[in-house]
Amino acid sequence: MVELDWKAKMVSSDIPKKSPKLSNKLQVSIPTPFRFSNMSSPLSTSPSASKAYDYYLRLPELRKLWETQEFPAWKNEVVLKPALHALEITFRFISIVLSDPRPYLNRREWTRRLQSLTTSQIELIAMLCEDENEAPILDLTSSNGVLTRESSSAEVWKIHGETTVVNRTSEASLLPRLVTWQKSEDVAQKILYSIECEMRRCPYTLGLGEPNLSGKPNLDYDAVCKPNELHALKSSPYDHIENHENSTLYTTNQILESWIQTAKQLLKRIASGIDAGSFEAAAGDCYILEKIWKLLEEIEDLHLLMDPNDFLHLKSQLQIKSVNETEAFCFRSKGLVEITKLSKELKHKVPFILGVEVDPNGGPRIQEAAMRLYSEQKEGNKVSLVQALQAIEAALKRFFFGYKQVLMIVMGSLEAKGHRVVACSDSGDSLSQIFLEPTYFPSLDAAKTFLGEFWSREQEKKWICRELTALSAKLKQRPWIISSVKATLWRQFGLDHPLEFENTTLMYLDYESHGTSQDYKGNHGKRLDVTFAITLRSIWIHRNKVCFEVATANPVVVIRVASEMINNTRMA
Repeated sequence: MVELDWKAKMVSSDIPKKSPKLSNKLQVSIPTPFRFSNMSSPLSTSPSASKAYDYYLRLPELRKLWETQEFPAWKNEVVLKPALHALEITFRFISIVLSDPRPYLNRREWTRRLQSLTTSQIELIAMLCEDENEAPILDLTSSNGVLTRESSSAEVWKIHGETTVVNRTSEASLLPRLVTWQKSEDVAQKILYSIECEMRRCPYTLGLGEPNLSGKPNLDYDAVCKPNELHALKSSPYDHIENHENSTLYTTNQILESWIQTAKQLLKRIASGIDAGSFEAAAGDCYILEKIWKLLEEIEDLHLLMDPNDFLHLKSQLQIKSVNETEAFCFRSKGLVEITKLSKELKHKVPFILGVEVDPNGGPRIQEAAMRLYSEQKEGNKVSLVQALQAIEAALKRFFFGYKQVLMIVMGSLEAKGHRVVACSDSGDSLSQIFLEPTYFPSLDAAKTFLGEFWSREQEKKWICRELTALSAKLKQRPWIISSVKATLWRQFGLDHPLEFENTTLMYLDYESHGTSQDYKGNHGKRLDVTFAITLRSIWIHRNKVCFEVATANPVVVIRVASEMINNTRMA
């Protein structure tokens, strides 16, 4: 929570240097990337600031708990354990808030926010536990309904006829204790029901005292999470500071760092899954990562409930300050910087997913492959994966945008701007550079742009065909106007002989108007000239509007003008 010498730099996207050659029939305007006049260094952290931040949160001890593998055969341990730690720290957070003696504390809103945060974490933990078969579990039916001395908090009941179940409850977790405390009983009961509901799709449940109506095995929560060792780190090195917001800030950031650790391990699993061709599993992990970014935003929003006077006093006591105008406080966290980099680097997996190589000449090879993938709709797992990658980008940028707003509200806009009194036209601070930089997946973005334009043109063609058919019907119903319109238009343009042209649209119009009768075949040239005259008049009117009234060229307008001329013309 101290100074940080940090400057952010835009990481160049994979936009090719040469633009792809476009067909004359399709012109799409691609917006140019946002450019910063002052490009700073890549994502990095100040060693001194990061060291002080780690010391304040006791991250070295936490990392030791996260990285210690008690169950070598359980691959998901490194991903799930930090998430369980975050959940257990949240239980402690609830007790801290409900024990806070300050009369001006908004306990009702704090309780609501912490309930919502806990539910979000349980939902993510359940997603991580789905299809999990290697976790250390406790078989509830092996004891034949006999309670052991070391399981004093267990209960015996029967399900499905004569099956006897011993439903064990964690003895070290704080949640069972919150159930017995009058102030937190309603909050804890709601959490237990949330666990029961969210873990329905998992092969086991957490074993924290939830009803477990289906009688599923319990996770060996105490052996995996080790709540006693975790709660031994509840005191910060600055506990001598007399400020109630100190424990709030300390606990909030410990929860944040625990989920950052989960995200880092999940990113490694995503990369290895893509390399192995497990696109469906990787897509599922990507959507979990997206939800983790949203959860990090929810955790940061807890700062909005802190008392302004107490927090700003704590800020001065801990000497939290900006070093330069491009610094962002969140980048004291090395873990946050790392998962930001790893999330951006997922863009390099796109060519492998699409089965193509990057064109060294900057051609649209990736874009064309993406368009084929979207339009053919044959490989749903790949479509889900690339969609999930872009969802991660959106969640990442939303987090940093939201963090900047929280920073301005909690510390003031001047502090958030790095004490710049005059705002610059270009946002040079590190947070703005992150959420304003170009898309990480320009090829996917361009493919969707061109695909959308293609379907727009197809819809336009269908409309023109319908209009041509309607116009043909009107010509057939009003044959008396043909000669007068022909004479009027030919006098205006000085035409005194039949015109020959090759226009498939007009041929279609004339054909639909007259059919294949012998009369039509004999007078084909004459009627084709009249059809041309009508359409020529429409083109001339539209051409004048484009040249002299700065209108936009649009073939649909030509059809509309021709239709209006047919409707308004009367026989002389």
